Amino acid sequence: MASTSRDLLLELYSAAVDGADPGPLTASAVEAVRLDRDRRILVLAFGKAATAMATATATTLLRSLHSIVGGVVVSQDGATSPYPTMLAMTGDHPIPGRQSFAAAAKIGDIVGGRRASDVAIVLVSGGASSLIAAPLRGQSEADLMRLHELLLDSGLDIAGMNTVRKRFSRWGGGRLALALAPAATYCLAVSDVIGDDLSTIGSGPCVPDPSTIGDVIATLQRGGLYDRISQTQRDYLTSVMRGISPDTPKRTHPAFAHVTAQVVGTNRAAVIGASTRATQRGLTVDVMSDPIQGEAATAGAKIANVMVQDRASGSTPRCTIWGGETTVALLSGSRAAGGGGRCQELALAAARVLHEAGEAAAGISILAAGTDGRDGTTDAAGACVDAGTWTAIQGNGRDPAAALSRHESNGALRAAGALIPRRATGTNVMDVVIGLVH
Repeated sequence: MASTSRDLLLELYSAAVDGADPGPLTASAVEAVRLDRDRRILVLAFGKAATAMATATATTLLRSLHSIVGGVVVSQDGATSPYPTMLAMTGDHPIPGRQSFAAAAKIGDIVGGRRASDVAIVLVSGGASSLIAAPLRGQSEADLMRLHELLLDSGLDIAGMNTVRKRFSRWGGGRLALALAPAATYCLAVSDVIGDDLSTIGSGPCVPDPSTIGDVIATLQRGGLYDRISQTQRDYLTSVMRGISPDTPKRTHPAFAHVTAQVVGTNRAAVIGASTRATQRGLTVDVMSDPIQGEAATAGAKIANVMVQDRASGSTPRCTIWGGETTVALLSGSRAAGGGGRCQELALAAARVLHEAGEAAAGISILAAGTDGRDGTTDAAGACVDAGTWTAIQGNGRDPAAALSRHESNGALRAAGALIPRRATGTNVMDVVIGLVH
């Protein structure tokens, strides 16, 4: 890819990440909450944007002379706590583990020490489902870890995965709100899901769970997982269905009378950030209203075809921007560490279409990357491709078609020098795809 095109795409990607900076968005939301200065405040933050959100919250509260008496910040990197009374912890992602279980236990300690007159500010962002995961009483940590692995390989979208995950997680599906009641709770969320549904973001720890046990079973069956989860987990679902075990709390539960919840950051902010920068660079910009979703390879091919059509009919230089999140369905047992992520698979599928288009794709380049700065379990945030990427992969002794069919996009794109290095962005509002006709 020509360096000027790649550099411009990376600049637009950085602008997208900056546009979704959770710090200013959180600060504005906290400022709007009118709290008496004599109220004790607890701050609970978890997710990929936890550190930035907690820092903005602490700064805002201290500026108005409020007292933060305790809290915990659970992130992927375990960054330094923004305030002495808030403990910084590292959780495991995307599969929960020892660190996640410890973080969940610490949340329990803090919640257990709250007073009815306290105020809890709960900051939720993408990744929280794993970072603070812990099994329900009577279920095993190993079963919960296995459940997360199965869901990640299932091809289910984030809404489907979290419909299931919240059911088996100590703090998911509104259970944290129950534990905090009757303390006043303000839940601020940065959305990593299409539709910005609070019950899906981070598995909805502070809002009612609208799903039924029937929904959970149907989702598991749709992903081919019902017979693969543990017998203990299936028995639990049956027990809830029969009314023996308690269901997740619903909208009419009195605990939610104490909760105010809102989304403060969305994928739209990232798309606008990229669009604004593209306009400043003199590009004609199209922002696509429909989110990218579904199978990554299918979405990549569709996006590349749109770009080829744009080149044939539109003015240049031209930029088209999408936001959303795709999925990758792996065959049973096919997970390979570092094999690739949804953005890399989308990019590799787009590269094939551009290659096959020949001269009709000249001057087209496409970037696909996660706003959280990482794509799957790889060392990349995503990739930049053009009409020469497919040939470059072949020229380095790799078979790009085989890599695409085996979900091994990382190695193929690495061979062509197409990867975007992984980075810590401090946010997570799904993905952006940026197409350029230059």
